[in-house]
Amino acid sequence: MTPLTPATLAARTSDDPSASAPAPSDANPSAPTPPTPPTPPAPTPPVSSEDERLRRWRLVLGGGDADGTGRVLSGTDAAVDGALTALYGRNPDDRDRDRDGAGRGRTAGLGASAPSVARWLGDIRTYFPAPVVQVVQRDAIDRLGLAALLLEPETLAAVEPDVHLVGTLLSLREAMPETTRETARAVVRKVVADLEERLAARTRATLTGALDRSARTRRPRHGDTDWDRTIRANLKNYLPEHRTVVPERLVGHGRASRAVRKEVVLCVDQSGSMAASVVHAAVFAAVLASLRTVATRLLVFDTAVVDLTDRLGDPVDVLFGTRLGGGTDINRALAHCQAGITRPADTVVVLISDLYEGGVRGEAAKRVAAMRAAGTRVVALLALSDEGTPAYDRDHAAALAALGVPAFACTPDLFPEIMAAALEERPLPIPAD
Repeated sequence: MTPLTPATLAARTSDDPSASAPAPSDANPSAPTPPTPPTPPAPTPPVSSEDERLRRWRLVLGGGDADGTGRVLSGTDAAVDGALTALYGRNPDDRDRDRDGAGRGRTAGLGASAPSVARWLGDIRTYFPAPVVQVVQRDAIDRLGLAALLLEPETLAAVEPDVHLVGTLLSLREAMPETTRETARAVVRKVVADLEERLAARTRATLTGALDRSARTRRPRHGDTDWDRTIRANLKNYLPEHRTVVPERLVGHGRASRAVRKEVVLCVDQSGSMAASVVHAAVFAAVLASLRTVATRLLVFDTAVVDLTDRLGDPVDVLFGTRLGGGTDINRALAHCQAGITRPADTVVVLISDLYEGGVRGEAAKRVAAMRAAGTRVVALLALSDEGTPAYDRDHAAALAALGVPAFACTPDLFPEIMAAALEERPLPIPAD
């Protein structure tokens, strides 16, 4: 995948037909128009033409005396260049120097005015698709200190919602004025709704199937018979003369039951580096809680542990009950999980953490060993996000692997399969490195 940089952001606009479209004519519509023979459309100039190459290089280099192109931008190109210059046209270390006049070079920026930032956010949403907008927003938060400006309702309303923005808003929750909190909540709710639409149906279908399969019986009713498994189990009884299999035993599923068959405990690290994982975990916890045959608990922790199980009816309430940042005490969190387990053999504990332990090292592994000895299935996820390979404590991960608990990162799309395998006590479909 090509990384998104100022150069590639600018180059992507080269295919925008609006950048070079001619202005409409002001001809008098009432004047007669003589018939003209049809003419073939003018050929599109090749993208490798000298003029197009200069245009692309000008957008990549950002202008100034040193770019060497001599190209002057106009129209959409000039607007795109201005939006990118506001963010990428200076070193982030120049912010303080710009305030006292000591900065040099290109000093364009977003300024301190929230309405100005809101207009800039509107510009980048006009010129770039949503995935690119989200990358630019994250860069703006890092390079220009935009986090403080997200406390303004005008700015917040203009931002393209995504998981990373939700993490930023949750970390700023305590500092938000009342006028901003409702807007922030609406942004978080939109992101959560998008995630639920993408993930909920598949999660319910996958886990419901896993729970049904875990209730297999050898004396099923006719409608509950799994004929594929029954035939495979009785192939030794094949009668060639009759070209049929005589089933000595049937394999099928038990009738769906409203009783709770499995218990799932999600134990989520809410340190600042786990923000995206917290958002996804809240959505999945709410989906799991909607299944009648699964009892779901959600614990979030830093150096303290908070039980958010009573808020699982609304994942937005779950997220606003978290407190991103702070230290990490994994052993204390696992102790809370262990204390609430009443049916160890029917319980799956999912620890979502980068495993950087701020408490007593080694105690968490002992806690995991004790739970496994009691029959509890433990799953360790280093991250629950689409962000790629996470940073994590490799020594702690190795200690868990030695106990038969491999630690690995998991994307939201893979999580239903991971949970289905854990509930059925199958080997986990661990993604390849």
